[in-house]
Amino acid sequence: MFEINGSNLDIYSFSKVVLNYEKIMISESSKALVNKARKYVEEVINSEVPTYGINTGFGKLSVVSIKKSDVSKLQENLIKSHSCGVGTPFSESVVRGMLLLRINALIKGYSGIRLCVIEKMVEFLNKNLVPVVFSKGSLGASGDLAPLSHMALPLIGLGEVFYKNKRMSAIEGLKLAGIKPIEHLHAKEGLSLINGTQAMTSVAALAVLEGYKLLKLSEHVLGITMEALTGISDVFFDKIHTLRNQQGQIRVSEDMRSILNDSKLITKQGELRIQDGYSLRCSPQVLGASLDAVDYCKNIVENEMNAVTDNPLVFADEEKVISAGNFHGQPIALAMDFLTIAMSELANISERRLERMVNSNLSNGLPAFLVKNPGINSGFMIVQYSAASLVSENKSIAHPASVDSIPSSANQEDHVSMGTIAARKARTVIDNSQKVLSMELFTALQAVDFRDVDKMSSCTKAIYDFIRKDISFIEEDTIMYTKIHKIEELVNSNEFNKIIDLECE
Repeated sequence: MFEINGSNLDIYSFSKVVLNYEKIMISESSKALVNKARKYVEEVINSEVPTYGINTGFGKLSVVSIKKSDVSKLQENLIKSHSCGVGTPFSESVVRGMLLLRINALIKGYSGIRLCVIEKMVEFLNKNLVPVVFSKGSLGASGDLAPLSHMALPLIGLGEVFYKNKRMSAIEGLKLAGIKPIEHLHAKEGLSLINGTQAMTSVAALAVLEGYKLLKLSEHVLGITMEALTGISDVFFDKIHTLRNQQGQIRVSEDMRSILNDSKLITKQGELRIQDGYSLRCSPQVLGASLDAVDYCKNIVENEMNAVTDNPLVFADEEKVISAGNFHGQPIALAMDFLTIAMSELANISERRLERMVNSNLSNGLPAFLVKNPGINSGFMIVQYSAASLVSENKSIAHPASVDSIPSSANQEDHVSMGTIAARKARTVIDNSQKVLSMELFTALQAVDFRDVDKMSSCTKAIYDFIRKDISFIEEDTIMYTKIHKIEELVNSNEFNKIIDLECE
């Protein structure tokens, strides 16, 4: 059981809860903060002083005062009216992440929500009752209003849920999970549930985790491609990278020296040629820059995981409720656009290495398109086509979402972040890039079979042996998509990651 206190989440604890189903509990100190803020909100309600989010309308309607008898209905109407999501539902992992992050923000004690509402969210998470949240419809300022509204609906018995991989009405799911819905939301609670950046931050956290995984894959695929092309290993010499003073580059070069440590297929400068093309020679610089980018994004995301992103904020000690703009998703938006570009580059350079292997003018003695009888056989020709298509698609997707803004709420909300779009785009590019790297790996294994696999490094040979159990050498043209899909499945497997961790570290 992981105890959260509003300040102790990182992407690894996030992963344990969201992906590995570790249960959570709220710290006692956090409960005290929640109760303190709620007590002050009750005082504001009783004073009947117009206060945004408590007894007024929302957005442009903040000038409209709400009678004390209607504040509960106001909060429930807010959630109903703001549930305007479209598109396919977010994955279970994204929504579980939203629940975790919203709980973590609320327990910091600046929202004024009742503890029982937060504990209901904990019950949803621990029993894995997952609200149906549609992936499109957030502008990323005023928070993720539409996605978080869909997340909140089942708390009051409305909307839909997934339970044990089945989609159903919230009422049915609550009954099956043994959870009672909240009968009524009280003042401020609807807004506390939906005004924040937790949808974009959940997607962003998953993207960062996937980004690190993609970088590790990139390094190991590069290692096999270096062997297939008899690449010059001097480019990984440590002092070269120390002189550059870029930490990501230094770390990648260290990894590559480890991966290729005992390889007899790589060469030295001047042994066969003086230099390689940039996609090999500059690989530490390119991969290292992407690693630095993921590190930067991780820092931004972890800060946001432990942030208060409500509006208005309740300062019980100062006896103030202040309407401000912590819901604006600009930090996540910019970081995710950066991540999208960095991950796109991993595919970009990967496709260029793939091209070098299939092009007999560039492959240092390999047969055209990596097949024994080219002409009657096309070999890996269209593998490169498919990879090039994904790389081109990534370039289109990588246009920054954060440079766009469309005013909303009668121009009251006149600058928005599009942060959730940026985060979704990052994951799309990561998925495309993983496919490209899987194709490069597929190609590199075929290429290295034309060398001498017994001369591979112990690390790359372990990967070779693992893949070759399911995908054999291509003697003549065959249906390729089944091989491509299979290698991507293998790359995603726990067994593959164990081999990397055990054999290559």
